[in-house]
Amino acid sequence: MKLKLDLHDIYNRGGEIERALQSIMDEAVAKKAPLVEIIPGKGSGQLKKRVLRFLDRKDIRLLYHRVEKDSDNFGRVFVHFRWK
Repeated sequence: MKLKLDLHDIYNRGGEIERALQSIMDEAVAKKAPLVEIIPGKGSGQLKKRVLRFLDRKDIRLLYHRVEKDSDNFGRVFVHFRWK
């Protein structure tokens, strides 16, 4: 199962971006999803930087195994989870 979050619709609403990111991470933990795909889009790269800063927060970093930036598509980030 892969969860997907597309941020195109809320790219300019800061509070909603944080809530959407927190929500998808909570859902991944609850469902024990192995992968979350976050699509900040290509644009100027500011939204992707914001997503990566969110994922780098200490409390969030404890939830996942690793983050992969898609080498084929600059506008995609994969968050991998490892469940025991």
